[in-house]
Amino acid sequence: MSDAQCACGSIRLVMREPAKLVAACHCFACQRRTGSSFSVNAFYAIDTVEISGTVTEFVRIAESGRKVRMYFCPTCGSTVYWKADAAPAMLGVAVGALADPDFPAPTLSVFERYKHHWVVLPQDVEGFEENLAKE
Repeated sequence: MSDAQCACGSIRLVMREPAKLVAACHCFACQRRTGSSFSVNAFYAIDTVEISGTVTEFVRIAESGRKVRMYFCPTCGSTVYWKADAAPAMLGVAVGALADPDFPAPTLSVFERYKHHWVVLPQDVEGFEENLAKE
């Protein structure tokens, strides 16, 4: 299994099982969170992840109207993981926090209506204009 951590190493996550889903997201919230044109996210059953370190929580309202709780390091500012009210049994982890070039590629891509025109994903990645509502 892969372990995740923030840039300074103060927050650490140990995953005891493989990710249930790996997805790219092009929504503006993820673009702003990552400082990039999209995010790549791994989702784990919440009871299979051990979290250590002190985090700061930021709560935002998703396009669905539900809350997303994002957890970042108060020292280095890295957003490492989040919990969404829409999927309370899952924990989202930033794939970049895993720092593993062999980590599995995304199998789906959401909020493609916000995707930058130059972003090209492999053909086998299933794309959705919104959040899992097929175009």
